[in-house]
Amino acid sequence: MNKSRPVTLQSLARQLGLNVSTVSRVLNGSEDDARAAAAPDTVKRVRALAAELQYQTNPHAASLKTRRSRTIGVLVPRLSDMVLATIYEGIDEAAAEHGYLTFVSNTQDAPDKQRKLIDMALARRVDGLILGDAHSHEGAAPNPLLADLAQRDVPFVLVSRHADDHCAVTCDDLEGGRLAAEHLLAMGHRRIAVMVGEPFTSTGRDRSAGFFAACARHGVQVPAQWRIESPFDTDAGRLVGARLLAGPDRPTAIFAVNDFLAVGVMGAAREHGLEAGRDVAVVGYNDTPLAGALPIGLTTIHSPMHEMGRLGLELLLQKIDGGAPRSVRLAPSLVVRGSSDRPIPG
Repeated sequence: MNKSRPVTLQSLARQLGLNVSTVSRVLNGSEDDARAAAAPDTVKRVRALAAELQYQTNPHAASLKTRRSRTIGVLVPRLSDMVLATIYEGIDEAAAEHGYLTFVSNTQDAPDKQRKLIDMALARRVDGLILGDAHSHEGAAPNPLLADLAQRDVPFVLVSRHADDHCAVTCDDLEGGRLAAEHLLAMGHRRIAVMVGEPFTSTGRDRSAGFFAACARHGVQVPAQWRIESPFDTDAGRLVGARLLAGPDRPTAIFAVNDFLAVGVMGAAREHGLEAGRDVAVVGYNDTPLAGALPIGLTTIHSPMHEMGRLGLELLLQKIDGGAPRSVRLAPSLVVRGSSDRPIPG
């Protein structure tokens, strides 16, 4: 074969002695398409020759034949969030392995912007969506945007947060909250405040609920004034932390439902002449790289963020192929560092 000319489906089919449609379904279709088109040995022969001759799929032509764009839309509140960026890296890595391209949009957690960006993505014929910004409220009606997508049979998977009964890949945040509580209780803490995050996020609700339930089993109640809602950023952690630590009647420990809040609390402690780990215990959540790089390491709950993204993509591909995968909760683990590793005196 003259390798100076572009390798085409037709030239591959001639060399293999197969129909062009068979070669196309093997190289441009899904795994199910390939299995239906040819025997396993033939599929291997087609792919081996395509690799040897460096055949490049024409995405536009493939999408016309398969009615797939091999593109995935990803929506997150903000990609500047290290947690979401790590999840997206997992999504994008797994997508590339399956021959898919991803693009990400920032919604700022605003429902109107979520709907607008989803409509824009669907207008560009994405094959499916991965949503990291799902809103839900305990005891409230189902999320109307997600219900609409489901009714329209749009393939989508939620990551990080869950909502209603939609397919989601999350950390087991109830268990993560329990791990944080058991650690602080084992260190002797009974005066504990909790920064619960935003009320419309399952992450904040589940982490704090798991924490409160574990405390209750040990006869410890977190008072209402020490159950504080806030945004998830460092500035909010600093502001709330300053309020909690300002007077003599302060908690001996603070659990923040993400690392950014916890870092803000540690900054507030420093500004009040206090030291995290010595004067007040601080525990965060997610185990971002920053947690272990601080002068006083942050105790935190490790969440498998990268795996969450990869698995979210795998479940979405199952949905695109007509499957009905079940939600997955990944196991968290406790990582103890200097911000909470000392038992309380007495």
